Amino acid sequence: MNSPTPLLFDAHEARLAALDVLPRTLWLGGLTNAQGSLEPRLRCLVALRVALVEGCVPLPADWSWPSPDIAGALCETLAELDLAAYCTDRQELADTVVQSVLFHLDFIVDYQDRGAGRARAVRMALDAFAADWQTRRGQMDELIDVFGKLPDDGKNARWDLIPGLLQSEGWREVVRIRRLLERLPELAQCIRRLGRAHRADERDDASQDSVTVMEAAVARHPESRAVRVPDMPGETRGIHRADRIARMLPAEAVLLGHPRLRLVWHARRAERTLLCYEDDDRMQEVRHVEAPVLQPRPDPLPDRRLEMGPLLVCVDTSGSMQGGAGMVAKAVVLEAVRTAHEQGRACHVFAFGGPDEVVDLEIGVDADGIQALTRFLGQAFRGGTDICGPLEKAIARLEDDRWQLADLLIASDGEFGATPDLVARLDAAKSGLGLRVQGVLIGDRETIGFLELADHIHPVRDWRRYGDERSATGDSPVHSHRLTAMYFPGALRTPENRDATVSGERASLAVRAGLHRGEPLPQTLQQLPQNSPDSTLDPAKGTS
Repeated sequence: MNSPTPLLFDAHEARLAALDVLPRTLWLGGLTNAQGSLEPRLRCLVALRVALVEGCVPLPADWSWPSPDIAGALCETLAELDLAAYCTDRQELADTVVQSVLFHLDFIVDYQDRGAGRARAVRMALDAFAADWQTRRGQMDELIDVFGKLPDDGKNARWDLIPGLLQSEGWREVVRIRRLLERLPELAQCIRRLGRAHRADERDDASQDSVTVMEAAVARHPESRAVRVPDMPGETRGIHRADRIARMLPAEAVLLGHPRLRLVWHARRAERTLLCYEDDDRMQEVRHVEAPVLQPRPDPLPDRRLEMGPLLVCVDTSGSMQGGAGMVAKAVVLEAVRTAHEQGRACHVFAFGGPDEVVDLEIGVDADGIQALTRFLGQAFRGGTDICGPLEKAIARLEDDRWQLADLLIASDGEFGATPDLVARLDAAKSGLGLRVQGVLIGDRETIGFLELADHIHPVRDWRRYGDERSATGDSPVHSHRLTAMYFPGALRTPENRDATVSGERASLAVRAGLHRGEPLPQTLQQLPQNSPDSTLDPAKGTS
């Protein structure tokens, strides 16, 4: 039998029941504050927390603590600062505001001890509270403008690191790049479409699924029927009347030997009434007839577009990316981080230059992440270009379960080239994992290296204007960024081009033999290897 719970301290503990709802960060301030009594203060703190998270402030008449004059002035201050709007659905930020209220109201008695009257002491405490949150609100506005919402730890104890970052020269560069993104809305839209974690409502021709469609057609199918063939020998079925002498019964044949009954036989034969054996004269005939049918046909149906999910970003930091190209590349990184933070997605950045110059940055929007992002966006670009290093790291990261639904974004001027083995590995990731590679071309024309890697290339044609604000124009000097694809279509390492190329030795022998397009190769040439590392010519296109 369980012993009854002792009730000796039950009445005293009931006074502190509100502490079960309040977080521990508010316990000390709620218990030791100099204003008002304990129970009304704890009840008011609970009500204030709930109201701030819901986006409102309790009316002065609903405050059970502090005194009416302080509660009315505090309500006016909270309304002027519009802190309820910032605290909506942000419990930790609401707790910080409540903790700040307790902190500043506790100074009223200190101000009175220094000689200030009650009204002035209340005003001094509320002015200090307003000044504190006016500064912090400006910092929160700046962070929300850059990242879409507050940092992950911008509302708790690590807030002391944020103001220092916001006053640094690197942060000024971040704000400048954020203003640049307002002039590149299509870039933000391109980045937001990356990822394969969820299906969007809109259809996408690139994401097609096969469905079975029934269509009308005419088909020939076999049809079997029974056909009667007169006088065809077959299995005896019975007796019937006929005129077939070969199949008549013996009793009918007896009539022929009688001098008078033979006339009866002739009469029966003429009337086809002789008793004869009946044969099965039917046979099965199979013929093909045409008839309308419905036959299934696979039809590609645009599926819903995939979006969301993690982001893998490879950004070119080589010397050719200085100036306007570098600013656009930094804007790509900032927008990727901003989009990932706003939508709760993971983002990993690979900054690449020359060989072995790859910097891994898994950037989160917190104090450490903002500091790393500020350092990256504030640096100058220099060095060579090696795309193989970051691509190998990105492909290796796809093996992790956390990143299997990620898409890859490459921001570069395209002045690079990947090895055939690496291109094959990337193609295998596309076909096996569904990886999509989006390219942001920060240059005048696409290159063979970019065309081999990216499924789609988004050009930023006016990238020059973002490097020098004094530039009058940033238009591209060429009419189209697709010059490589237009004039050098056979230069890509596609399966068709690889199958159609021959070795230099084979092409040389074809020229010596005087072969023309479409002519078969002699037997001696056919025994040579079709492909070799020095393959350059296409026999289907003739020789030169």
